[in-house]
Amino acid sequence: MSGGAASDGEGVLLEQPETADIELVKVLHALGDQTRLHLLRVYAGGEQWDCSSQRLGLSHLHKSTVSHHMRIMREAGITSTRAVGRNRFVQLRRADLDVRFPGLLDALLASLGEDKAL
Repeated sequence: MSGGAASDGEGVLLEQPETADIELVKVLHALGDQTRLHLLRVYAGGEQWDCSSQRLGLSHLHKSTVSHHMRIMREAGITSTRAVGRNRFVQLRRADLDVRFPGLLDALLASLGEDKAL
């Protein structure tokens, strides 16, 4: 389920670290939170998602809290965010993370699949 994907080339990519500048410590720190681990699992499908708390399975959180978690993930280099007007579309930077830290996402996602408490 995608929350309304933006077409390629549409909108403006928000500031994020270059692939070579993604730091393992920042990635692991960003993923040291249950909500962001949930978002990682959601984004793992490769689709672009809008910021709807409901579609992301976070309807219990305030919109500003969800935005905060998304910003932390973007600034760590885990996701990219494209602004299209007032809308934001988020996607996992799978290829970039696989280049920087081969096997990391696979290991994290495999462990999340086993942890039903998240």
